[in-house]
Amino acid sequence: MTVFHRNEKKEALPSALSGGVIAIGNFDGVHRGHQAVLSRALERAEMLGVPALVLTFEPHPRSVFNPQKPVFRLTPPPLRARILEAMGFQSVIEYPFDVDFSQRSAEDFVRSILVEWLGASEVVTGFDFHFGKGREGGPAFLMEAGSRHGFGVTLVDAFRDEGADVVSSSRIRNLLADGNVSEASGLLGYRFTVEAEVVKGNQLGRTLGFPTANMKLPPEATLRAGIYAVRFRRPDGVIRDGVASFGYRPTVTDNGAAWLETFVFDFSGDLYGETCSVSFFGHLRDEWKFDGLDLLVAQIRKDEQEARALLAGVRPIGELDEKIAF
Repeated sequence: MTVFHRNEKKEALPSALSGGVIAIGNFDGVHRGHQAVLSRALERAEMLGVPALVLTFEPHPRSVFNPQKPVFRLTPPPLRARILEAMGFQSVIEYPFDVDFSQRSAEDFVRSILVEWLGASEVVTGFDFHFGKGREGGPAFLMEAGSRHGFGVTLVDAFRDEGADVVSSSRIRNLLADGNVSEASGLLGYRFTVEAEVVKGNQLGRTLGFPTANMKLPPEATLRAGIYAVRFRRPDGVIRDGVASFGYRPTVTDNGAAWLETFVFDFSGDLYGETCSVSFFGHLRDEWKFDGLDLLVAQIRKDEQEARALLAGVRPIGELDEKIAF
């Protein structure tokens, strides 16, 4: 898959990708609501016999307008690109978003990006997509612009779950803040997954007989502190079951930063420096402070047994889940 970043935005698009169907949106989480838009774009591209591309924006616009409160990204760009590739897209265009870009007119966005650069044959987006200075470009504007410039426009209604509630990234973030990774995964259509480099910690787990792969998540991550049954994927695609602790390690430190520490079952190799992913299958318990390391070790053993039992019976919740966590 080709991913176009900031420094490539003015380069000509490869001819093999020009004239495609463009799915437009932030697609943070690539959840089932996003997948309704993305699947429609894939269908239209197949029908027209042209490439299927995704146009998204980096960083997230909300983080640009309110940098003091950056958005908790459900899928950082590399992970999002991997998911979109698994869905069948040929390219992701991560267009740079800043204050200057937000002041460009809707007509300029259509003409310079969709028409002149991408040569879009069709645009697919959500029914509430707005763009341009002051959000002047809405569905009606986009459809009229498509008529003038010669590209089709498909608008997709909001996707609702089995309870008739709209699926949204903010709703999923709230579930993760409560530790409800199971329901969050149901809305995502795949197990909630994080991706980061494995770095050295204080190596206490190794001395206790439970060596962990340590990752730092962004400070804005609002995943509930606690113990989770997980699957751990290395860059070569090999997946192993594990149990992970996300939180502040109250038994061994008073003011530490939040870490994700994964005890990978039946593994003894070196993972330092590898960018790995962790998929969450179930919340086992909250983070507790123990009166001594012996009690901590005894509880870790129980957590391991519970995680092994939970993971032994899991099945994919869909095609995308199978590609990511199985």
